[in-house]
Amino acid sequence: MKIWLRWLSVVVATGILGAALPARAQDLTQFLDLHSDEFTKADLTRTDVEKALAGLAPGATLDLSGKRLNKINFSGMDLTRTKLTSARINGCNFRGANFSAVSLDGAWALKSDFTGAKFIGASLFQTQMMDALLDGADFSNAMVGADMSRASLVNAKFADAMLAPDLTNQSMGLMRGVLKSAKLDGASFKGANLKRSAFEFASLKGADFEGADLEGAELSGADLTGANVAKANFAKADINGTKLLELRGRGSALGFDSAVNRDKAIVDWQIAQ
Repeated sequence: MKIWLRWLSVVVATGILGAALPARAQDLTQFLDLHSDEFTKADLTRTDVEKALAGLAPGATLDLSGKRLNKINFSGMDLTRTKLTSARINGCNFRGANFSAVSLDGAWALKSDFTGAKFIGASLFQTQMMDALLDGADFSNAMVGADMSRASLVNAKFADAMLAPDLTNQSMGLMRGVLKSAKLDGASFKGANLKRSAFEFASLKGADFEGADLEGAELSGADLTGANVAKANFAKADINGTKLLELRGRGSALGFDSAVNRDKAIVDWQIAQ
């Protein structure tokens, strides 16, 4: 089991698996025993981490890559001097914690509580955050190639964040933001790069997409009722069954005339066919 997980951590972090399979392969839970020690046990305690951080030399980083830190209460901690690549942080309490500029690439954070946490400028490639609590979390300027399917992200901030796949980078090419069936009411995506990101069946009521690039995004079944779409780009986005009601700033939005399945969108205005 540990050999398999070490191999999986490598392919997740490097993008090998993502390059071999379709983008939807980001949800890997079907292959794993989530009741195993790798997803339920911890190698360290909060006290251990606090002592290690306190003993760091100026400018040094505490490398927790690959560590099992499951179900620990890290609420309110400043973790900006840590590295959490491929760490197991499932079921943890990170309420109000600070991850700004931290690498969480390939980490598993299933059902963890990140309410009010800061991820400003952080790196989250192939980070598995399904069913997590992320209400009010701040991902401004972060690289978010994470799977946040079914997560709660009410009033979360993604201002100027990058959720689009980097097609110029072969190892990272299929890593994109996946927020399928997530609750994103009131979230801010101002100026964010959301190209090809996945929002199928997400609740985005009152969300702020001002200046966001949604080219090629998957919005099927999503609810954008009351969203601000001023200067947002919807070119080639799939809006099959998408609720585009009571939109604010619609007059300056771009690309609706080239959106996919625009004849199947739920609107209270006329989309050019």
